[in-house]
Amino acid sequence: MDNHQKGLLLTALGVLIISPDALLLRLVNVPPEQLVLWRGLLNMLGFWLIVVARHRRHWPQAFRVCGLTGVGCALLFTLGTFGFVLGNHFTKAGNVLVILACSPLIAALLSRVFLHERLPLRTWVAIIACLLGIGLIVLDDAGSGSLTGSLLALLAALGLAGNLTLARSKPGVDMSPMLALSGLFTALLTFAWSGQIILPEGASLGWLVLLCLVLLPAGFTLIQRGPLYLPSAEVSLLMLLETVFGTLLVWLFLSERPSNLGLVGGAIVLLAMIIKAVLERRPLAVNPVRA
Repeated sequence: MDNHQKGLLLTALGVLIISPDALLLRLVNVPPEQLVLWRGLLNMLGFWLIVVARHRRHWPQAFRVCGLTGVGCALLFTLGTFGFVLGNHFTKAGNVLVILACSPLIAALLSRVFLHERLPLRTWVAIIACLLGIGLIVLDDAGSGSLTGSLLALLAALGLAGNLTLARSKPGVDMSPMLALSGLFTALLTFAWSGQIILPEGASLGWLVLLCLVLLPAGFTLIQRGPLYLPSAEVSLLMLLETVFGTLLVWLFLSERPSNLGLVGGAIVLLAMIIKAVLERRPLAVNPVRA
């Protein structure tokens, strides 16, 4: 298997693994602040176990090599976690997922400003189209009283995009171990906010353990490593799978159908992202990174 095939497999598998995220969040019956807290605690444990399994007795070095850049990535991923979980509490899961799908374009803007990367015209066109689609979703939410959810989803997209941009500033370094530190940050900040820990009961505890201890650590570890082998255009295209499958899962199992205006906005965002990714999908040399 060559590096390109490896990158495709890692990223696609990771995205498919995290696709039930929004659905399982709906099935966990706990207050939103407790959901964020337990997500942080279980993510911390799950990501740390993966780091130990990969690096064995050398696992502390996997954290040290990330340096302060890794700490920044962890903080930005924490911001994304808060935005995603709380956004799902205030608005439809499909709206959150569609807005989150714009994070690669936000990353392109951040890369232009902070890394001085030039953006082709098609990227600017895609950004404008996505802003139009997001505007329709936000307009729809404003009418239904869930504007807060859309704004939190935008915060999540900004956090994930910032993490991606910062990680790219230190090429050749695997930042996935810092996702464990992000889990710790998430738990500590939420505990400082709520001041209590409530243990979920029954099925909620089972769904929470499945999602936050197993699916998210496994999926995001694979996604974080995928771009080491793939051009960013292909990673962006594969990341759309979460938006599509995540929305379909919530619609199928919970009958949470997006509104017509939300569907139009989502279609505009997805079409813009797909066209951009397909236009950029060409053989590029990507330096492999050893595991």
